[in-house]
Amino acid sequence: MRAAVQAQPAASRATAAARGSSLRDALHAEWTKLRTVSGPAGLLLGVAALTIAVSVAAVGATHCPQDMTCPVDTTKLSLTGIQFGQAVVAILAVLTISNEYSSGMIRITLTATPNRLAVLAAKAIPLAALVLAAGAVAVFGSVLAGHLILPGHGFTAARGFHPVWLSYGPTLRAACGSVLYLALIALMSLGVAVIVRDSGVSIGVVLALLYLFPIVFAFVGTADWQHRLERWTPTIAGLTIQDTTGLRSLAISPWGGLGVLGIWAAAALVAGALALRMRDA
Repeated sequence: MRAAVQAQPAASRATAAARGSSLRDALHAEWTKLRTVSGPAGLLLGVAALTIAVSVAAVGATHCPQDMTCPVDTTKLSLTGIQFGQAVVAILAVLTISNEYSSGMIRITLTATPNRLAVLAAKAIPLAALVLAAGAVAVFGSVLAGHLILPGHGFTAARGFHPVWLSYGPTLRAACGSVLYLALIALMSLGVAVIVRDSGVSIGVVLALLYLFPIVFAFVGTADWQHRLERWTPTIAGLTIQDTTGLRSLAISPWGGLGVLGIWAAAALVAGALALRMRDA
């Protein structure tokens, strides 16, 4: 009896060690795939380039004449590019796994790592890390553009506009939150791709989640119902993290909105994990 009791902890430790080794091996394999294939690197560069380019265009096209009052959230304006860069993030996340389904490579991946949850975790962790890095570059470039361009367009401290820079607390919150926003978009998109499998359909579903809700809500009759619905949508709620003015009029608080996006991402990953475990490759 004593020997059996002693054997149980040893067996548990062996099982835990095997799981840890499986995750480490899977992470190494996924990192090798991302590092040796040119597609992910190009898309990550595209996230930064497109986000910064759109932000520069937005701040460059916005002026505040001396004889006018301009109700502009300069920080949110400077981060306009995030709304376009997120599409590239979504495509990157979908292709991370859907390409393996289309090529049949997923069978080899699951044969090498039978623990399917470890496979999904190994895809999610480096994806999130790379998007965080690319997002940090994109957000910094966007904030820098606002900092350098907007004062020359009439958005000065003398007229009541806070400087668009990371030393200003709300701007720092918006910048950091925007980086997290992109990472959560990547995780949500990965979860959708695991469920759907097909590249084209997955990208269509994710882009609909990102861009269709604002169009649909434009036809909702009352502002009250718009606010009720907007607080539970991934992008409208998530992007409130960028707001630094008029916070009382928002449908949801900035961090609360990012939390809603986190719920969407977690739900997609959980559903994807279940689909990965229950279906054949």
